[in-house]
Amino acid sequence: MSKNLTFLLTLVIAAGMIGFRIWDSKNSPGGSIESLGLQEGGAALSMPERDPVDDRFHFLSAWQTVQIPRAVRFDPPLGSEHSALIYNAQKFWEMNEKRGGHHTGDDLNGIGGMNTDLGDPVFAAADGLVIFAGEPSPGWGNVVVLAHTTPDGKPLHSMYAHMHEILVNIGQLVPRGGKVGTVGTSNGFYPAHLHFEMRTSDGVDIGAGYAMHPLNRLDPTATLVSLRNAAADGLSPSPLGVIASSTGNPSK
Repeated sequence: MSKNLTFLLTLVIAAGMIGFRIWDSKNSPGGSIESLGLQEGGAALSMPERDPVDDRFHFLSAWQTVQIPRAVRFDPPLGSEHSALIYNAQKFWEMNEKRGGHHTGDDLNGIGGMNTDLGDPVFAAADGLVIFAGEPSPGWGNVVVLAHTTPDGKPLHSMYAHMHEILVNIGQLVPRGGKVGTVGTSNGFYPAHLHFEMRTSDGVDIGAGYAMHPLNRLDPTATLVSLRNAAADGLSPSPLGVIASSTGNPSK
């Protein structure tokens, strides 16, 4: 077989494969591939401008990963810095038959219960990078996810849900104790409280508040205790907070 004939045969096969791909995409259940607008095209792949998160952009980019700060201490996200004046109304992995699964986080409330803590500040549990800030669904309400690096270099996420308002932006560095939002009712779905989760993860995955398998969810209370790295009554400034204060940008 001559070289020209071989080249022509290869070209015909390649054209046929491309044509089949185009035909298959148009006739598949998912339809054609959705295009991105100019604004979204300029956004970091894992942080699309639109809300909810597009699952095609699940994982963090290398640039985002190197921006995640190392968190030297973790504190509770509600109440005082010693977690006073709050209680855990529904603990991690408690079974909720009505919701059809185990609870994937802690439900933190002010000691007055019901809506007495509506609008109370929600604090970052540790120095972190905002990798999600929005409303993934009405039932979730306003959600913020922070990415942290533990002292031993492992990736860890903290998630703050059902909030009334969000006070941070995607891509923002937030110091431990910095305000990320306020306690809400998730659009009136529940009495006011903070749904708080801790996860091992390298991407943005909101998921569900109840599940049959824990997957990457961790016990929030136990995780904070293990990473507190300070005496229960010890106070220390956040490294990010010190930097922000020195540059004229207060952390709170």
